[in-house]
Amino acid sequence: MPAAAWLSSLVLSFAAVLPDAPSLPAHAWPRWRGPAENGHTTETTLPVKWSDAELAWKTPLPGNGQSSPIIWGDRIFLTTALDKGRERVVFCVDRKSGKILWQQSAWKGEPEKVHIMNGWASPSCATDGQIVVAFFGLGGIHAYTVDGAPLWSRDLGKFESPWGVSACPVIVDDKVIQNCDADVGGYITALDKQTGKDVWKTERTLKSDPEQSMRGWSTPIVVNAAGRREVVLNGHDGVRAYDPATGKELWYCKGFNGRGEPTVTPAGDLLTVVNGLSGDFYAVKPGGSGDVTATHMAWHTPRKDGRDCPSPIVIGKYALVVSMSGITTCYDAVDGHMYWKERLTGKFSGSPIAANGLAYLLNEDGVTYVVRPGETLDIVAENALTASDEEIFRASTTPCDGQLFLRSTTTLYCVGKK
Repeated sequence: MPAAAWLSSLVLSFAAVLPDAPSLPAHAWPRWRGPAENGHTTETTLPVKWSDAELAWKTPLPGNGQSSPIIWGDRIFLTTALDKGRERVVFCVDRKSGKILWQQSAWKGEPEKVHIMNGWASPSCATDGQIVVAFFGLGGIHAYTVDGAPLWSRDLGKFESPWGVSACPVIVDDKVIQNCDADVGGYITALDKQTGKDVWKTERTLKSDPEQSMRGWSTPIVVNAAGRREVVLNGHDGVRAYDPATGKELWYCKGFNGRGEPTVTPAGDLLTVVNGLSGDFYAVKPGGSGDVTATHMAWHTPRKDGRDCPSPIVIGKYALVVSMSGITTCYDAVDGHMYWKERLTGKFSGSPIAANGLAYLLNEDGVTYVVRPGETLDIVAENALTASDEEIFRASTTPCDGQLFLRSTTTLYCVGKK
């Protein structure tokens, strides 16, 4: 098949696995990994090369947080923690000026233990243009209007573990779906979007030991498969899919190692998955029933590059996976074979985005590598921002209206046209 025809076919099959897109304004990045849930944007005028001279603005943020910028129109929604986690805050920044428009204290109390890499404000918000939802683990889940008026709050449990939380809420029709994995009592739940009341709740325990709870920090995605919608979620022992209306588990595919925090990433009619701990990179065909490990795992390929926190990014037939230590590997998204493996400088926590056939990979020092996927490594640009030694970039980059929004633990940067 000619390359152009093959790529066109892949794009069509890629669209088939994604959910029907909601009605969005021209400028929207409404949830973790964007409207298509895969890190891709249709933006065509994003900066490729930049320095401090290309900053439209930068804004010091209150407290300390790691949630990624979520955008609807001219509003950017973020979270932060004050007083070493004793207060959790949701706030809104004007996209054009960087001015903080409103700030709401969502929770106050004695903070839980968290991992040194995490913190108390890591999950990103979700919005549908009417409400904004923020999740803080022990600090509960909270909904506001886009103008900052409180709507409802829920206590979702203690989240017993030394790790903290990072799973982001997702809005599906009239529901808010939240992954509540923890060392004790892990579950996934759906709440009524308008009231916060329970719609369904499904326990998440290990298949090998139903007495042990599911450990993980991943965010669900919603896909179309076999004539139905599925909520697909990575986890400590593999990937599972749920009925978004009832919470019933639809299928399970066993993984290769633990943790399971990277988000499942669509690639054509497959879903690509990395574990978290070192273990095979693999692809699953959705739409099955029961244990589909033997029937629906399309391929798996060895991956021994250490810890993975960033989710994969798939561009055409190429899948890029970046380990936390910067080892970047390019795989074939159709059969999983490896094209190349190279190390980029720095540590990586945030997940990549893709635009115009390029991958944007942000390290914890605020350096963005722009990479053109292919059968050899092609670094198009290496872009650095001047940040303080205390700043860490663990949030993912958000594209919007020809600009890029990069959030460190204490500052929000807008790169691009003023």
